[in-house]
Amino acid sequence: MLEGGCLCGGVRYSVDGPVRGEAVCHCRNCQRQGGSAFSVLAAVDRGALTISGDPALYVDHGESGAEVHRHFCRTCGSPLYSSLPASPAVVYLKAGTLDAPQGMSPRVHVWCDSAWAWPGLPQDAIRFPRNPPSA
Repeated sequence: MLEGGCLCGGVRYSVDGPVRGEAVCHCRNCQRQGGSAFSVLAAVDRGALTISGDPALYVDHGESGAEVHRHFCRTCGSPLYSSLPASPAVVYLKAGTLDAPQGMSPRVHVWCDSAWAWPGLPQDAIRFPRNPPSA
């Protein structure tokens, strides 16, 4: 069971299921949303996610023009998770909001074309210049 929430505690979530994948996104929109060099993400099944509180929604558009739904706390502004209407079965938790993020060790890095030179990417990272090809 994963649990997490925003900075002020107004929005909490739990996930009753496994993490489907972990990745680091270096796209400019994730950088802007998080105010950081990248966003660490944990993909989980939408059906396994339970939310308490009332997160706000910002509809963003990726470079392709496709919608990215960014959910955040309307009180403290913490980004909580993103979802893609094109992939409705999955949500992408912002791993920094997990209560215990220490178990995260993502090797996949996406949108490396816009990655900052600092801090650099791990040598064993699986790198994609943009989105990975669809499976």
